[in-house]
Amino acid sequence: MLLRIHPQDPEPRKVRQVVEALRNGAVVICPTDTVHAFVCSARQPRAIEAIARLKGVRTEKAELSLICDDLSQLSTYAKSIDTAAFRILKRALPGPYTFILPASAEIPKLFPSKRRTVGIRVPDHNIPRAIVRELGHALAAASVHDPDHVVDYTTDPERIDEHLGHQVEWVIDGGMGGLEPSTVIDLSNGAPVVIREGKGETDSLL
Repeated sequence: MLLRIHPQDPEPRKVRQVVEALRNGAVVICPTDTVHAFVCSARQPRAIEAIARLKGVRTEKAELSLICDDLSQLSTYAKSIDTAAFRILKRALPGPYTFILPASAEIPKLFPSKRRTVGIRVPDHNIPRAIVRELGHALAAASVHDPDHVVDYTTDPERIDEHLGHQVEWVIDGGMGGLEPSTVIDLSNGAPVVIREGKGETDSLL
């Protein structure tokens, strides 16, 4: 089902409507500053399993990231962020980046794998950040877009709803999306390593 939310000034009533569904274990398709994403409450294991099924992988193999509202939430999900890494995060976020960081003790409670790192996003998009603020904790997220198989319909929320709306609670329409994924940078071992070039530029960042 399509739910239109203003991309610059998300309507609080609609944000609360989405958050209520997420707290009840729903999966929602949400716009970001890069591609549309399957999102759910990071505290809903069955919803995380549902996203893995939508991606066609086992839950422990699902490459889920966490969407946060701002840098203040990072300490909940990541540990050992040194000064140099924090400066990079502060310059880049909010923005079209996923940062791989050392996982805190919270991560094994969220994901059924022994992962020692976690991907963190703070997108430059008001809708997902408004949802996180109202929810009070991070969203678990995986892109609807498959970078190995470019599918044009994933830019258009109405067409996403046609193809995938029956499998999720809501498809949020915040306008057209993109096909270029986030730039992925690994900060888990000291020096930054670019894992994937995407929408976020790195020349002036690193």
